[in-house]
Amino acid sequence: MSQPIIRDALQALFLTVPNIGQVHNRERYIREENKFVSLYHYTPAGGVKQVRGWWLRRTATMERTLGVGRNMEVHTWSVRGYMSLNDEDATEVEFDALIEAMRDKVREDPTLGGVCQQSPLNEGDNTDGLQLVDSSPVLFCGVLCHSALLQLRTWSYL
Repeated sequence: MSQPIIRDALQALFLTVPNIGQVHNRERYIREENKFVSLYHYTPAGGVKQVRGWWLRRTATMERTLGVGRNMEVHTWSVRGYMSLNDEDATEVEFDALIEAMRDKVREDPTLGGVCQQSPLNEGDNTDGLQLVDSSPVLFCGVLCHSALLQLRTWSYL
């Protein structure tokens, strides 16, 4: 049952990115919009309170028998982020920098502090690290935001 440990390690790793904002280890839901958006409020140093937050979700798990008395599980993680959009402040550039900082953190520590294995790089599509799947503007709780969907696969032996 490595999934909860990996989830917490991902959250902890992303929280080391300066000015990342809120990082939730699960997708959050609250019926009242004002309470919901407060989960994503963040005030950067010297800045104004804005929407700036991320959540994690395990979207798939595959298990393989390796034939040596061991099994391997491969988890696919989605990471969704939002940040208030302000064209005058070129926030798209700042949002992209946060994404790249997150990708750098995973590249620097692909085992997430030793809780999973490095990618074997011969699995499926041969991608490694944190992938940017989509980035576009959205309305999030009535706020115009940048939004990004990132994806990561992790490997663990059972």
